[in-house]
Amino acid sequence: MVEKNLIINNRIITYKGVFLVREFFNVINDALKKTNYQKQEKKTEEVVTAGGRKTHIELRPFKVKSNYMTLMLKIKINLANITEVTKIVDHVPKVFQQGEVEVAFDAWSITDHGARWGMKPWFYFMKGIINKYFYRYQTDEEHMAEMIGDVDYMGRQIKSLLGLYKYQVSGDYSPPKEDIPEKVVKEELPEKDLVENQE
Repeated sequence: MVEKNLIINNRIITYKGVFLVREFFNVINDALKKTNYQKQEKKTEEVVTAGGRKTHIELRPFKVKSNYMTLMLKIKINLANITEVTKIVDHVPKVFQQGEVEVAFDAWSITDHGARWGMKPWFYFMKGIINKYFYRYQTDEEHMAEMIGDVDYMGRQIKSLLGLYKYQVSGDYSPPKEDIPEKVVKEELPEKDLVENQE
């Protein structure tokens, strides 16, 4: 029998502003790789509206700790009203995405004590009682602490990236206007045309 324990419930990171979608997903993928999770994509939805693009992605990365314990994360990513804007970075125009970002983390430990105790009912029952009411086995505690640390690490990486854009981007980019001096225009046009235009 499989037992699921919710360790972290709906830890949310929100952001509104400019960012690069590619860099955002690269940070998530790198964090999963560094914490040894196997990436698994559960759902992807994208809708284009008048206000911008909306994307919903649900990831279910997991890490197998032993033949009876697996750590699983549920990461829900919502991008709303995403549009492209041009901003100045180091005096150079650069294209960014702008909109709202929400990342929600759930963390689960999935335990199959039957696999651990060879499906013997007596051992399974005793393990469940002891683990629930008296003493949580140290390895289980360590695995849960590891998963909490993994979520903290991923959250810090995402916040660091999104916070960086506030300092990196200096302002809106507006293309330079070509101002033609009136004097030059008059020199190029014949005097006859100028007189006719004034009439």
